[in-house]
Amino acid sequence: MKFYIKDRNGPSRIGNLSFDNKNIITPNILFVNTENIKAPNNADILITNKKKKTNKPIIYINKKFFYPKDIPIDLHIKNIKQKNNYYVITPRIEMIQKVIQNNKSFFYIISNSYQLYNNPKKFVDFIVKLRKEIGYQKIIYLPAIAKPNNLALFSYLGIDLFDSISAIVSSRNKYLFFPEGENNIEELKELPCSCPSCNNHKRKPSEMKYKEILNHNYYSMINEIKLVRNAIYSGDIRNLVEYRVKSDPHLTTILRYLDFNHYQFLEKRTPIKNNKMIVANSKESLLRPEIKRFQNRVINRYKKPSSAKVLLILPCSAKKPYFQSKSHKLFSSIINNSGNSFAIHEMIITSPLGLVPRELELVYPASSYDIPVTGIWDEDEKKMIRNLLKDYLKINKYEKIIAHIPKELLEFTEDLLNKPLKTCINHPISNQSLDCLSKTLQNNLTEFKKVDIQKRLVENIQCLASYQFGKSVPKKLMKDSTIKGRYPNKKIFYKNKQLGMIVFERGLISLTLDGGKRILNSKKYWVEIFDDFTLKGSIFAPGVKDADEIIRKDDEVVVIQKNKLCGVGVAQMNGEEMKELSYGEAVKIRHKI
Repeated sequence: MKFYIKDRNGPSRIGNLSFDNKNIITPNILFVNTENIKAPNNADILITNKKKKTNKPIIYINKKFFYPKDIPIDLHIKNIKQKNNYYVITPRIEMIQKVIQNNKSFFYIISNSYQLYNNPKKFVDFIVKLRKEIGYQKIIYLPAIAKPNNLALFSYLGIDLFDSISAIVSSRNKYLFFPEGENNIEELKELPCSCPSCNNHKRKPSEMKYKEILNHNYYSMINEIKLVRNAIYSGDIRNLVEYRVKSDPHLTTILRYLDFNHYQFLEKRTPIKNNKMIVANSKESLLRPEIKRFQNRVINRYKKPSSAKVLLILPCSAKKPYFQSKSHKLFSSIINNSGNSFAIHEMIITSPLGLVPRELELVYPASSYDIPVTGIWDEDEKKMIRNLLKDYLKINKYEKIIAHIPKELLEFTEDLLNKPLKTCINHPISNQSLDCLSKTLQNNLTEFKKVDIQKRLVENIQCLASYQFGKSVPKKLMKDSTIKGRYPNKKIFYKNKQLGMIVFERGLISLTLDGGKRILNSKKYWVEIFDDFTLKGSIFAPGVKDADEIIRKDDEVVVIQKNKLCGVGVAQMNGEEMKELSYGEAVKIRHKI
């Protein structure tokens, strides 16, 4: 057996499992195939207890794996020892490290998974611990509990293989699978499905036969696992997970516990950039790892432009990035006509992100989220925004604060703003509000020294650099530099040498070799390749000698060899994976020496 990861998003991944000269894509479903239970024709991989001629990949399991009626039990094969590449692991978290220590298997089957699944805390802790201990390169098979509504969540946890056991059991109990859960056929007046099995059934739902129900359930599972794989490929898996867990309180409990207690596990595996919009329709969105990471960086890495004397707090807009919206174009026009616009620092207050400095509006996830707008802030949102605002203002000091935000937002933030100047009347873009904002800015900016445009542009990029690379990088990168180009596409120059640029689609600083040289001594975001490795194109994992563990997928990185810079590019996996994996693209090189 061989297995390699083709793509990743969060802990979920797309893998290629090859054996018997056959390949399947994971995550995937092992379909039971015995004398009494036949797998569907479109099954990718089979699981059976008897040798059979077929062109499909087959995993053979001991007869003890099956009930007398050919329904697999919940892996009561504890006496099976490590054999070939398989290992059956008992779901006791205290045993994981002991079992893994001298175990060379790469295929781990979790026994008694049904009992484990019934305890959300133990289930999540066990899966996370197991994945941490066995690493990225090995497969986890979770038997007996997969259904269409939980496949997305299980895949998001990093589980690779499932089986059709639940489909068989539910079919015998006359339950039909759907993405939102399952329904007993006795409760249905008509079949809400157009699969081949349901289409061919012309009688009442309650008259469906076992094989018809089973075929429907197979169809539903295959359809969902394909949807899950597509969501991983496209970066939409977390949106799909949040949508699916709404149908089941047990699944919601699992996701909330995962988010609350295993942020580091999720964040390490979550890319810096994503092409998919965050659809923040539930409380679970507030805890997404990319959102918590953004908030942490704003408080712990970001520092305001030093020339900014006046903080202007603005509401968000439906359109992202904000500067493209009608409301923020109006705000921008007023700011530009204020007489000292570069003394102003704009800060957008929003849910689920909290605080978005204008310099970070192109950065994911600030550039790509959507949320229902009701004007009603729930207690979790209020608490999140208040905590962030309080922490931010402890670090970043202003001479004055102007609050151009609606009354309902001002009500729970005003006490933190130290007597702000309030300019919003009724609605932020009403004529009265805009006029008040304009006059307030003009009247309050005259007391401050006029800020030079080039000085402020450099400071803005420094702010972005601190968010992207950490506090030690900005001064090294931006020393004696100038900024050219129109917003949002800005270029960083030192004399006639370009150090980097900001591209609208990415929102982060893309380095040139000269820019890479400037940040090399910061010892951040570096990838070291072997001394005998010849850098021609992309760097693959076997060529990586060492890497900074703070690297996440899509981070900007510098590549070094023999302590010298040899390239810059974008990480295609996190730093930990680069060191562990023996395959796959680690860094997509942009420039090389």
